[in-house]
Amino acid sequence: MKKQEITLNGSTLSIETGQVARQSSGSVIVTHGETVILVAVNASKQAREDINFFPLQVEYRERHYAGGKIPGGFFKREARPSEHEILTSRLTDRPIRPLFPKSFKCETQVIITVLSSDGENMADTLAGLGASAALMISDIPFKGPIATVRVGRIDGEFVINPTRSQMEDSDMEIIVSGNEQTIVMVEGEAKLITEEEFIDAMKFAHGPIKDLIAMQNKLIGELDIVKRDVPEEETDEALAKAISELVTGKIDAAIKTDDKADRENQISTLKEEAQEAFVESHPESEKLVSRYINDQLKTAFREQILADAVRSDGRKTTDIRPITIETGMLARTHGSALFTRGETQAIVVLTMGTPRSQQIIDSMDLDTKKKFFLHYNFPPYCVGETGRVGFTSRREIGHGNLAERAIKQILPEYEDFPYTVRIVSEITESNGSSSMASVCGGSLALMSAGAPTKGHVAGIAMGLIKDGDRYAILSDILGAEDHLGDMDFKVAGTRDGISAIQLDLKIEGISFELMEEALAQAKVGRNHILDIMYESVPEPMEMSKYAPKVLSLQINPEKIGGLIGPGGKTIKKIIADTECDVNVDDDGIVTVASLDLKRCQEAIEIVRAITLEPEVGMEFDGSITRLMSFGAFVEFAPGREGLIHISEMEWHRVDKVEDVVKPGDAVRVKLIKVDDQGRLDFSRKALLEKPEGYVEPPKRDRNQGGSGGRGNRQGGGGRRPFRRN
Repeated sequence: MKKQEITLNGSTLSIETGQVARQSSGSVIVTHGETVILVAVNASKQAREDINFFPLQVEYRERHYAGGKIPGGFFKREARPSEHEILTSRLTDRPIRPLFPKSFKCETQVIITVLSSDGENMADTLAGLGASAALMISDIPFKGPIATVRVGRIDGEFVINPTRSQMEDSDMEIIVSGNEQTIVMVEGEAKLITEEEFIDAMKFAHGPIKDLIAMQNKLIGELDIVKRDVPEEETDEALAKAISELVTGKIDAAIKTDDKADRENQISTLKEEAQEAFVESHPESEKLVSRYINDQLKTAFREQILADAVRSDGRKTTDIRPITIETGMLARTHGSALFTRGETQAIVVLTMGTPRSQQIIDSMDLDTKKKFFLHYNFPPYCVGETGRVGFTSRREIGHGNLAERAIKQILPEYEDFPYTVRIVSEITESNGSSSMASVCGGSLALMSAGAPTKGHVAGIAMGLIKDGDRYAILSDILGAEDHLGDMDFKVAGTRDGISAIQLDLKIEGISFELMEEALAQAKVGRNHILDIMYESVPEPMEMSKYAPKVLSLQINPEKIGGLIGPGGKTIKKIIADTECDVNVDDDGIVTVASLDLKRCQEAIEIVRAITLEPEVGMEFDGSITRLMSFGAFVEFAPGREGLIHISEMEWHRVDKVEDVVKPGDAVRVKLIKVDDQGRLDFSRKALLEKPEGYVEPPKRDRNQGGSGGRGNRQGGGGRRPFRRN
């Protein structure tokens, strides 16, 4: 067994190999603190001849046993991967995919399994490190190593791989992958940081990344590794020249076509003509012909931008496509927006719900609830194609998560807007940057719903064409610019700063200087989009009449038991009497929901009365619940009682309580005493007019009738009922 380790964020991080999964092509155990993952990689012996892409599969899986839990559900076993597992698989896939030779077509599989989790040191960043190490020690050709880290910032200081507890105090969460030279992948969110702060975070991350790469190199140096031979790509220079002569002029015309559909039709026709022209002379070279045409297309497409600074749709490199906005287009929804940018379009719909609609997440470490979530749908018709419907793809989950991160930073505080919020982005047209259209549409839908947001948030996708020292940074990229370019750099934020970011490269890295230039250009484009959004919807609109009305109240958590009552009696009565949905969290936040605002207000007042901290001098409208020889008990709030002593019934002497009140009578009382046990004494006579010439009668014994008869004057406060959320 071989092992290397370093110290990261105060705890030991190690990589070891040679003991577990020894039949894999390469396997490692990565440990940070008491969090342990196993990474095993393998590649098929035979290459796929029927494909023109690299068949890479990355699967990250968390086992509930790793956190000492048994999965929920009927079958009590892990089912299909969670969104977090899918997102982590993507985070691992994206930085390693460009590092395999283009001619390598063997099916390659990277499987990451979380074996142990200490709940503090998070496993997702270990996955990228482990995948790189396992690939490097395998026979699979791989141009690594790389490493992945998380960057947080606490009290203005950057932290590498912060613990879960530390992240609660962090104003950013950015996951960064890099090689020895630079950064190759970024994904994250922040509480509106500046472009300069983001670059500083990247530079800070690169130091530990290089340390982790050095650790991998030490491990590699201890092993005898033999890599597979990489097959050379098939070439035919004569055929390439002939194809170039045939299509050059036509390709130039095709790439200058503004309309996406027309452009793709022309390119498709070109490919068909080329295949027909060379089918007899090169009957076995159909794939080679297609590849050479694609190479010609890519070269011409990129050269037009680099040489002329003009894009296929006629825009300059910094231009943003025309934008149109329509809000409130769906009358029965709580909020909606139609956002169109060029040939990319999204219908974004918002639904408001009660706390009971929160998303419950059963994870390896802990169960959590989400009050806000965004779902992204990419149907095949949005690109004019047919395809499978009903299955949520990894791409859809990833794009939805990015848009969710971006919008989350502008949401109002829960106390000001106590709703569960679901946003759904339906992509109806797509020609580049549909995730950023979802960000813009989501922000507009929030405003349409009347949410008191912290302002609009907009997103823009930046591209890059780079050839040696020549380069062009592209604002608001088209689908073709994403496909044929070198970078997809998505930046979302407000006028005040960046809220979410995602960087993917098809080359082995870019300089920090180039990243700074791209961010500056993105800021200009983002502000342009924000100006249009503010012009369309400058402030929150009136809330839909179909939306539930939700009010909230913060109570003392110690009062939760009294609010719920024995067996839930009290809260059930509130729900029955007001016809409202009432929910109380463990932190004492009570939410009341109904379509009728008056009903909500009524329920809130009842809750306020029940959980009130009574003070001497307060007055209440109550109801007599029971009579004793020494007085009567009055319910001054649902489930809460106090005593009206017989001497406090009337100004004159009362011989029998029943001469003054009977059960069910409504009375107005004043609180005159709270004893050291929290028992309440009320007076009825204190609110009655004092008779003229009144003479104070001799005081009677307040213990008359026996002290035991006073009972539980708090109405059930003697035992703690169950708590329900």
